[in-house]
Amino acid sequence: MNGRGIHRSSTVVLSLFMAVIGVALIVQAIGGHGSVFSGRMLLGVLFCAGGAGRLYIEYRRGRQI
Repeated sequence: MNGRGIHRSSTVVLSLFMAVIGVALIVQAIGGHGSVFSGRMLLGVLFCAGGAGRLYIEYRRGRQI
């Protein structure tokens, strides 16, 4: 595996971890009877959006090469 493949694989793995952390934060905020506007909920949504955005960009970049 060359350097580009390692970079792509690590980006995908870290993006998936970001999304999983975001889901865990959202579940924890809902399960703890927190409000929709709590800090954990906001961080969870941002982590999910960041992970999904990175996965989307990596997918699009992979198709063009």
